[in-house]
Amino acid sequence: MNEPADRRMPILLWPFYAIWRLVTFILKMVGRLVCALLGLGLMAAGVAISLSVVGAIVGIPLAALGLLLVVRALF
Repeated sequence: MNEPADRRMPILLWPFYAIWRLVTFILKMVGRLVCALLGLGLMAAGVAISLSVVGAIVGIPLAALGLLLVVRALF
């Protein structure tokens, strides 16, 4: 089932494997960037909403969710 990571790649399939690895790396980095930007936006919106007393009920959890998204994007 799970094959070791050091398995031998046939020489004819290597270009496809390399392209696949490059595409997955790019998608992973774009996903992290989108997650970080979304988290920063949610934190800013949460802080802005929290400036009013009534909005603090929604703003604090929104800012916390944004913080968690940024932490997830970094690690």
